[in-house]
Amino acid sequence: MTQRAHRRTKIVATIGPASESEALLGRLVRAGVDVFRLNFSHGSPAHHAEVARRVRQEAQRAGRYVGILADLQGPKIRIAGFRDGPVMLESGDSFRLDGGLGEEEGTARAVGYGFRELPQYLAPGDTLLLDDGRLRLRVDDVTGPVIDCTVELGGRLAARKGINRLGGGIAAPALTEKDIADIRGLDAVQPDFVAVSFVSSTEDIRLARELLEERGLAPALVAKIERAEVVGNDQVLDAILKASDGIMVARGDLGVEVGDAELIGIQKDLISRARKSDRVVITATQMMESMIESPMPTRAEVFDVANAVLDGSDAVMLSAETAVGRYPVEVVAAMADAAMGAERHPVARTSRYRLEREFSSAQETVAMAAIYAANHYRRVRGIACLTESGTTPLLMSRLSSGLPIFALSSRDRTLQRLSLCRGVIPLYFDASAFTGADPDTVEERAIEFLLSRGFLGRGDELLLTRGQVLGEQGGTNLLKVLPVD
Repeated sequence: MTQRAHRRTKIVATIGPASESEALLGRLVRAGVDVFRLNFSHGSPAHHAEVARRVRQEAQRAGRYVGILADLQGPKIRIAGFRDGPVMLESGDSFRLDGGLGEEEGTARAVGYGFRELPQYLAPGDTLLLDDGRLRLRVDDVTGPVIDCTVELGGRLAARKGINRLGGGIAAPALTEKDIADIRGLDAVQPDFVAVSFVSSTEDIRLARELLEERGLAPALVAKIERAEVVGNDQVLDAILKASDGIMVARGDLGVEVGDAELIGIQKDLISRARKSDRVVITATQMMESMIESPMPTRAEVFDVANAVLDGSDAVMLSAETAVGRYPVEVVAAMADAAMGAERHPVARTSRYRLEREFSSAQETVAMAAIYAANHYRRVRGIACLTESGTTPLLMSRLSSGLPIFALSSRDRTLQRLSLCRGVIPLYFDASAFTGADPDTVEERAIEFLLSRGFLGRGDELLLTRGQVLGEQGGTNLLKVLPVD
């Protein structure tokens, strides 16, 4: 039988005015979105809860597990507003950031800002980047709340655009009062993942987890890597990886702080570190930005997505493209095509890590042995994992085989969280329904299930992993090669 093609790299799509209706969400699910991102920089908790309900409704209709990612706003440092709308700044102009100005008192000469501690992080000669680096200011003098600057790169400046310091170093707390309030309102959303913005230490992750546990919530925590000082310190970065369940390469603010020339190397390093640490990794920001207005991506954007796939990203993310863009369904289809094209390259199907690593458990040993077998026995068409916690398919997804990993579980929470893992297809399969049956019968039923869904064909062979005692978490210790007949 010809092997059915499965896209391994997952797609995260941001929901916004262009995509939040039931009809659009349904089309996006069918187009291939694996996880929907709720951006808590906009909208009320009640609105996000309603959108989450629609997502789950449409996913159920499509018969798929689709995850929900709640992305906290974090301490985005922004300018205030202007009296008469956006202003134009010209190179060479003097411009002042003045903490004493009101929220809507800005002019072409000065504007307020919200982060009161900003002056203490600045000194003459520093470079400030406004609006994701589109405008550059040189700091000339800092006196109390007043920061006098000279415009080095001008342009149109609208209200509430972000402020970054070239090289990073502005250390606002990762969890703001708004974030804490949003976490306390997540009961109605029940997210599968929560992204913490501007993480600077393990304390940010610990506090977020603690606040979630107080609400009886246990989503996977994704640390957004967007501070120059974090990527510049291996010890801090590795500790954050260990404390979280995954990371997001948030290329917007990170690129502004470190510079685009440094960003590609940092992206590759972050993806590699995450995979070696058994953490999921999302590559994000401006991946197909031209499709906000255009029905077709540029060749450079296709290459950008493909590069992230070849590096080993679990997921690639769309932001404004699906939130406010004119072609939300088309951009998901274009991203899926780019990912599939990259995955056909041999590099994307070759194991590259752990060749000399010792395993720490029977579970990890079985998971890695399955991937080795998949890469060296060409008659195999997939790997089925009877799983409770999802750990075995997660471990498998850290290596490349090119074969689908079928996560078979009756635990919805486990399957939802696996929606972000590269190469894993989460499927509801209740082994306990065969109470009293011997394990061989359960295996036969699993094969029949995959046959009925069109994942396998007669004459194929399947790798199957399970625990000697079915239904026991962390007990995977068996690997079988089974004929499909």
